[in-house]
Amino acid sequence: MKKIGIITNPNKEGAVEATRKLIRWLGKRKVKIYLELETSTSLGRSDGYPREKIPSQVEIILVLGGDGTLLSLVRLMGNRKVPILGVNLGGLGFLTEITLKELYQVLEGALKGELASDWRMLLNVRVHRKGKLIATYSVLNDAVINKGAVARIIDLETSIDGHYLTTFRADGLILSTPTGSTAYSLSAGGPIVYPSLHSLIITPICAHTLTNRPLVLPEGMNVRVKLKSKGGDVLLTLDGQVGFALEDEDVVEIEKARNRICLIRTPTRDYFDILRTKLKWGER
Repeated sequence: MKKIGIITNPNKEGAVEATRKLIRWLGKRKVKIYLELETSTSLGRSDGYPREKIPSQVEIILVLGGDGTLLSLVRLMGNRKVPILGVNLGGLGFLTEITLKELYQVLEGALKGELASDWRMLLNVRVHRKGKLIATYSVLNDAVINKGAVARIIDLETSIDGHYLTTFRADGLILSTPTGSTAYSLSAGGPIVYPSLHSLIITPICAHTLTNRPLVLPEGMNVRVKLKSKGGDVLLTLDGQVGFALEDEDVVEIEKARNRICLIRTPTRDYFDILRTKLKWGER
C-alpha cells in the first residue's frame, strides 16, 4: 500500500505529535500521505483534503482519535471498500482498538499487504413523511428514536417485514448493528452480539410494559417504526452524532445496508480480550 489517508482528532491529548511522528515514519517508506483538512491545519500545514474526498484517493485510512472520530468517517465512505485502521489515543476502544504502541507493527504488515480485518455490517435508515422519503442515512452503530427531555412517553408502532410486532410505549427505541450492541443498546439492557454476525437488534428504552424485551433479528428483515405520539419532542439520532427531528406519523425504516465497512484489527488481541478490558469482567 502506497497511498494512505490520515484523519486525526487534534483535541485528543498527544494527537498532533503522534501524527507528526507517523508522517515521518511513512515518509521514510516512500508512502504518499493524504492528510484530512483539519489534521493538516493542526500541524501548521496547508496540504489537506476535505474529509469526504479522502476515501476515493487512498488504499487505507488511519484514524487517530476515538470511536467517535471513526464513526464520523464511516458516514462518508459510501460503497468504498477502503480498510480503516482506528488508533485509540485514550483508553482501549471498541472500534479504535489499536494502541499507539501497536500501530507501527500493524502498519508494517499493512504495507506488505498483510492485514487482519473484519467486515462490519451497516444499517440503512430512511425517514418517510406523508408517504415521501425525506432523509436517508447509513450507520455503523445504531439509530435511536428518543423522546426529548420534557416529552412524555412516546408510542412507536413497530412492524417487521410488514407484520405488526407491537406498539412500544417507552422513552425510545434503539435499532442497532452487532457492532453497536456494546454501545447505547448495552446500557439499555440489550445483548452483546459478536460483531461479525449479520443481525439487527431492537432494544426498547425504559419500556412502560416490563415484558417488552430486546429482540435480535436475522439479516434481511425490514423494520418500520411509526411515531404515534402527537405534539412531542422526538428525535432520531444516528450513531450518536447526527440528529433529525421527527413529527407525528413519520415512519423510520431500517434494514441491513448493501455496503459494509472493513476495520483493521490488532493481531495481539481478540474481541473477548476487548470485552474483558472495556467491561472490566473478572474485576472485584
